[in-house]
Amino acid sequence: MLECDALEKQLCDVNQKRREQRVKFMVLAVASVCVFLLIWQLIVISGVVNVRNLPSPAQIFKAFITKLTSKSPDGNTLGMNILASLQVSLTGFFAALIIGVPLGLLMGWFEPVDRFVRPIFELIRPIPPIAWIPVVVIFMGIGIQAKATIIFLAVFVSCVINAYTGIRMTDKTLINVAKTFGAGNVETFFKIGIPSAMPMVFAGIRVSLGSAWSTLVAAEMLAAHAGLGYMLQTGRNVGKAEIVVLAMVTIAALGAVMSGLLTLIERRVLKWKMTR
Repeated sequence: MLECDALEKQLCDVNQKRREQRVKFMVLAVASVCVFLLIWQLIVISGVVNVRNLPSPAQIFKAFITKLTSKSPDGNTLGMNILASLQVSLTGFFAALIIGVPLGLLMGWFEPVDRFVRPIFELIRPIPPIAWIPVVVIFMGIGIQAKATIIFLAVFVSCVINAYTGIRMTDKTLINVAKTFGAGNVETFFKIGIPSAMPMVFAGIRVSLGSAWSTLVAAEMLAAHAGLGYMLQTGRNVGKAEIVVLAMVTIAALGAVMSGLLTLIERRVLKWKMTR
């Protein structure tokens, strides 16, 4: 009983230290952002950089407040642009995850699937995502389906490669132990292969998240009527640097939020790995 109490106390101490460490890291992160904004503001105030070329954080905040209700200069409020970009990016992103991750896992584990899919995949893989934009626009126009398809193509390759690599790195000892206890190939795939591949799968998803946003902005700059990329391009065309920077800051903020959510999901799914 005493041993159990001592173990529980030790676990509580470990959890407390982890919480304190997370708070410390959060404070450091907030401090770094504040220092960056302060330096930015001082550079603009001192006249080192022309305000027309680089608006101050105060001007960006003012533009943010105005853009919440104003549709100038791109014809959409900030909220409308954010919703348009999220709709496109999440549609293409999740479609690529649903198809790309299972395909990569199957290719890495079952050789016939690998032999069948690899020739087509190797033809698609070297093509840059932006190169698909003219082709997709010609066949699908500039609607949400077209832009979501471009995002899909950008995310799909990373998902397949990381899932494939992750499951190929499965410890052979674990596979042999499973076979020794009578597990078949399919059962070993689900109980050993997939869990072992999850760290690499999440690494691929994280890389894909960045690819999705960069490709989305490029797609919206070339063919769109709404979205953060369209807002950025319109701001550049009319010479409003604060609109351009506001679009960039919004994209960065949304990317950070989505990355944070992905980290939380990863901690839940890979709890066994985090506690080792």
